Amino acid sequence: MVITSASNEKLKNVKKLSKSAKERNEQSLYIVEGIRMFREIPRDDIVSLFVSENAEEKYADEIVSVLGESYKDRDNYYVLPDKLFSGISDTGTPQGILALVRQREKKLDNMLCEDNTFLLIIEKLQDPGNLGTIIRTAEGAGVTGIVISSDSVDIYNPKVVRSTMGSIFRVPIYVSDNLAEDISLIKEKGVTVYGAHLKGKNIYDRDFKGACAFLIGNEGNGLSEEVSATADELIKIPMKGKVESLNAATSTAVIAYEVLRQRI
Repeated sequence: MVITSASNEKLKNVKKLSKSAKERNEQSLYIVEGIRMFREIPRDDIVSLFVSENAEEKYADEIVSVLGESYKDRDNYYVLPDKLFSGISDTGTPQGILALVRQREKKLDNMLCEDNTFLLIIEKLQDPGNLGTIIRTAEGAGVTGIVISSDSVDIYNPKVVRSTMGSIFRVPIYVSDNLAEDISLIKEKGVTVYGAHLKGKNIYDRDFKGACAFLIGNEGNGLSEEVSATADELIKIPMKGKVESLNAATSTAVIAYEVLRQRI
């Protein structure tokens, strides 16, 4: 289907989904933009696809590989003039391809493995780039799942999705409405919970080969007292100079790859 007007309801809805976490949650959809990310979307999760006229020609082979030879006949395939596409894009230099993707519900129980549970538990993280980087790092380090408090940045924020570079399709993420309660459930499964904290003990003196989870706090304030109190033990990354702590995403990477190093 060809769309030629900015007042088209489909395009208005794309803009709503781009700007509003409430709309994304109510519709159980999120936006994935760019050819690299498009290649990695699970085919069954694509609800609709919007492409610019130039991109339709440029990425024809990639579109066929995902949607099949008859993609132009699909009622969820939309072609837009390049200028009109720029109006729905969330990027400065649009690549001309944007998909609406179905959200998949993740369950906490499915992240708890018998022997190698490795969780990241995130409280009140606000920066989309930090969260996206953490999700990408989690995949690389072998994390079995991420638990994130519902008062954090939306995991389907377009900036979060882009910065995961595709990892959002593969890393299980559970959004918790009650972090303390879910941490208690995790501990009942025999998982040792460590809290990243300035008052903690050196991470390099600890054994993380068993089932473990790591509490990661807000960029500015760290972990709340309530969530810190749920930890079995507090840990910290040793620092030189006058630096007290690292960026949330950087700290998570250091911790996650120490766990991976010990488990290899």
